[in-house]
Amino acid sequence: MTEQVESADGAQNRTSVERRGDRELLVTRIFDAPPSTVFRAWSQAELFQRWWVPKSVPGISLVSCEMDVRTGGKYRLEFGAGGSDTMAFYGKYIEVVPNERIVWTNDEGEEGAITTVTFEDQSGRTLVIFQEVYPSREALEEALQGSAVALPEQLEQLDQLLSSLTV
Repeated sequence: MTEQVESADGAQNRTSVERRGDRELLVTRIFDAPPSTVFRAWSQAELFQRWWVPKSVPGISLVSCEMDVRTGGKYRLEFGAGGSDTMAFYGKYIEVVPNERIVWTNDEGEEGAITTVTFEDQSGRTLVIFQEVYPSREALEEALQGSAVALPEQLEQLDQLLSSLTV
C-alpha cells in the first residue's frame, strides 16, 4: 500500500507504506524541513503529541506523553477516549543519534516491534525512514490491520507541524 499526499505548498510528498518479507514494515516520506527540525518533532514530547494521534480517529487523545529520548531512556504514551479507560504504549530507546536515528522497543506485549526511524538529509529536506521489525508474521499482520493504517495520516500531520515550525 502506498499513499500520495499533497503538501500545503502543492509539492508532492509521498508516504510509502510497504511490507517487506514476513516481519518488516517500511514507511518513507520526504519532509520540507532539515533533519534537526524533524528530529525535534520526534524527540520533544510537546511537539510529538501535536502530531502523533490521527485526527480522523474521533475521541482519542494522548493524555500522557513521557519521552526521555536518549540511549537507555524510556517512553510512555497513554491514550484515552474520554473515560477512565486508557491504553499505554511504552518501551526504551536502545539507540539515539541526534538528528540521525532513533531506535526503540515496544514493550507493552510479547508481539512488540523494534522501531527504527532515520532522518537523512536531502539538500535541506529530510527523508524519514520508519522501519518496524516484528517478532512474527502474525504480529506484522495485526499491525497492518491496526496502527500501520494511520501512519500516512500521522506523517501528513507531522508535515503540517513542520511547516508551522519552519515558517
